[in-house]
Amino acid sequence: MSTVRGSFTRLAAALLIAALAAIPATAQTPEERLRALEAEVAALKAVVEAAQSRAPSPEIAELERRIELVAAELERLKLGEAAIVADESVHGLGPAASKIYRKSQGVSIGGYGELVYQNFSGTTDAGARSGKSDELDLLRGVVYLGYKWNENWLLNTELEWEHAASDKSGEISVEFAYLDRLIRPEVNVRAGLVLVPMGLLNELHEPTVFLGARRPGVESAILPTTWRENGVGLFGELGPVSYRSYVVNGLDAKGFTAAGLRGGRQKGSKAKAEDLAWVGRLDWTATPGFVAGGALYAGDAGQGIVDPLAGGELGVSTRIVELHAAWEWRGLRARALWTAAELGDVAGLNRALLLTGDKSVGEAMDGYYVEAGFDLFARRDGDERLVPFARWESYDTQAEVPAGFARHPASEVDMLTLGMQWHPFEQVVVKGDWQDVDNGAGTGVDQFNLALGWVF
Repeated sequence: MSTVRGSFTRLAAALLIAALAAIPATAQTPEERLRALEAEVAALKAVVEAAQSRAPSPEIAELERRIELVAAELERLKLGEAAIVADESVHGLGPAASKIYRKSQGVSIGGYGELVYQNFSGTTDAGARSGKSDELDLLRGVVYLGYKWNENWLLNTELEWEHAASDKSGEISVEFAYLDRLIRPEVNVRAGLVLVPMGLLNELHEPTVFLGARRPGVESAILPTTWRENGVGLFGELGPVSYRSYVVNGLDAKGFTAAGLRGGRQKGSKAKAEDLAWVGRLDWTATPGFVAGGALYAGDAGQGIVDPLAGGELGVSTRIVELHAAWEWRGLRARALWTAAELGDVAGLNRALLLTGDKSVGEAMDGYYVEAGFDLFARRDGDERLVPFARWESYDTQAEVPAGFARHPASEVDMLTLGMQWHPFEQVVVKGDWQDVDNGAGTGVDQFNLALGWVF
């Protein structure tokens, strides 16, 4: 019997190969080829099903499964763009932002959204009233629009609506908009409003790909995610190493505060370009599921600011370095990041911004976080995931201040996040977590968060 089954399996495989080879000769248009191939697969399915009913065997069952996979791929080809799902990162971008790279030509549409509920403790760590109100916010609604003219040229854009309505501090903005000239895997050119390639979240910030309802504070205060600037540069892959290198307009030091660099982002809107900056990133991905790398940002941020005492323009040199690693293995997800920033001319900047005492911008800032989660459904078939996780982070936005100024104890923050998130399938996530927030001033406010996220 096993000889008969083996012969049948080889015969069925030969029939399928023959059918595939015959299609181009009998059908000319893509639509005709698809219809002919569907007919051949349907006929072969009928033969296999009949054989399985007469003499069931594991070999025939496996062949039947493979034919079903071919049929599913045919259906995907028929649907075209609608069948492209947001499930894979390309060139360091999020899965939905990467959809244009998987198209052969034409328009690509994707997006993501986040709805976040924050429940704050009524008191600070020191026992004072926190003064914070609970909040339910449609944090982001994003649409990706891309167009691929041919295999060498494409446009990729992200349009974002924050906080749902402009009358409640909502914002409509272009998150990125750039042209790629695709030359070869090793070297390609990008120009426009680009995401600054630093950290684990700035380029890969869709809600389904990071743990927790809220992004880590380190990648908000020191690495000001989401951070985008106008620029031009190169990107590519050299074996297991990928890189991105851009020249961009510099930060604007007028927005720097004791709480960090976030206010210095120019976001591509009439960006001051008196001072430029360079940013470069390297990632090593030789081991499947593991990435390790780092990035460096260097440039001035003075943008014409004048020191009222000395009378000259301030350079405000800004150097930021970060190292990161991420590992996904079976059900485990782990990440770690460290970053540090150094600024020049801070005393003059403080004078220009009328900052005194412990309100000083930090001359040095540093921080790190480590996090891990484990998918409890890792051994199950299907896309459903249930991931408990923990994250510890610590950062200081006034690690050093100029002589004559003081550090504010609230600038040194420690935060523990414990939570759970459920993915019914890859493109939807429900998150819940609790955050214990501590700082040197005792003004930390703990909070509980719930979030709903999606990509398409």
